[in-house]
Amino acid sequence: MNLASACLTIAGLCLFETISSIDNAIINAEVLATMRPKFRRWFLFWGILIAVFGVRGLLPWGIVWALTPGIGPGEAFTATFSSDPRVMDAVNLSTPVLLLGGGVFLILLFFHWLFLEDKNFGLPGERFFMRQGVWFYAVASILLAVVVWFAMRVNPMMAFSAVMGSTAFFITHGFKQNAEQGERDLISSNKSDLAKIFYLEIIDTTFSIDGVLGAFAFTLAVPLILIGNGLGAFVVRELTVRNVETIKKYRYLKNGAMYSILILGSVMVVGAFGAHIPHFVSPAATFGVVGYFFFKSRRAMTRCG
Repeated sequence: MNLASACLTIAGLCLFETISSIDNAIINAEVLATMRPKFRRWFLFWGILIAVFGVRGLLPWGIVWALTPGIGPGEAFTATFSSDPRVMDAVNLSTPVLLLGGGVFLILLFFHWLFLEDKNFGLPGERFFMRQGVWFYAVASILLAVVVWFAMRVNPMMAFSAVMGSTAFFITHGFKQNAEQGERDLISSNKSDLAKIFYLEIIDTTFSIDGVLGAFAFTLAVPLILIGNGLGAFVVRELTVRNVETIKKYRYLKNGAMYSILILGSVMVVGAFGAHIPHFVSPAATFGVVGYFFFKSRRAMTRCG
């Protein structure tokens, strides 16, 4: 990967992390508003370090290390930049397993949003799918069965990875489902600021899973993921402090995030089955989709204003 490709990848990672964490920023801002300034400053400083290095740095590194037998922790961190044939062979063998699990997770995330979550309707057909919400679990089950069927014919570990991707989706979905109720309880309760900080760190970790797994659609290079997702996490913190009310007015940004997730998940799935996807596809698609819904939101704001 040359310098231009690396910069494009980092920019795409930063945008994707930012746009996929809007809900997280809103929850953070509303809970922080009930806390004393001292604890707000503590969360905004130390929380960013935990978010960047503790989650968005260690988690992708741990995933690459766990799924690539035969390499050490240092090699897992720099694996895609290595010239050691042993390391490259190990990474190539583990890549389809990683991509398929992450891709299934992201595609299920999209379909859950499409069928079941409240939204501003940004494209034709979204209202129709929202009315068919009961079909989400059937679609998810059939999708998983089809993916596992084809994966079994290639590599049983890929099939297991697809199942793990769906498992990770339903586990994190359970945490997210409780986040909104937990937010209301915290705001109206007399719990200590330390308890609120602990809650926000747990929620931040849960929401970061989407960005971490989606990052593998851009690159397997952990240093680039750390930089791109770290910059995105910093932007989210800035939005939390300064501009969260403005961001709420961009009503279709969530749509852009979810369609980006669908594209990235699809890139990961087809890549797992051997299709060659150029490096520029994921960042270019992310910029294109998010840009479209950003300007759609701007037009809606102008009409309302």
